Amino acid sequence: MDGEVRMKRLLLVAIPVALLVAQTGDPKGFAVWTAADIHGRAAQLATHLDAMKSASESLADYGHYRTMVAHREGSGGAELHEKWADLFVVEEGSAMLVVGGEIEGGKAVSPGEIRGTSISGGTRHALAKGDVVSIPANTPHQLLLDAGAKFTYFVVKVESR
Repeated sequence: MDGEVRMKRLLLVAIPVALLVAQTGDPKGFAVWTAADIHGRAAQLATHLDAMKSASESLADYGHYRTMVAHREGSGGAELHEKWADLFVVEEGSAMLVVGGEIEGGKAVSPGEIRGTSISGGTRHALAKGDVVSIPANTPHQLLLDAGAKFTYFVVKVESR
């Protein structure tokens, strides 16, 4: 078999394989957020803080769960999500998480979302970089920060069934 025939046969096999590999790519819904990406987004969020010294950015919405990055430089109000559980990873900083108990001055701000000024009767948990937190749906929670503290966390919100 001469070189030209071998080359044609090789191309007949190689081209379809190359096209198959090129078309597969990552599966739908796959994502990677690097530590550098999260830190860069947090730095951007720090320039857009609201009155509560907090900002967040949605990263992806997959229907029954969604991801976001949040940054705060002040304590948050008490909150409760009737149909969404929170799972988050502390990326930077430290905070005190109050969970459980009763929300003081709680009011519905949108369907299934309750906000208030504080929590009475909850338990306190010190959080630091690398900690992972799971807050079930319908559970009061509040993040408290010391003056001058900064706190960044990656959040997965999961619809409760």
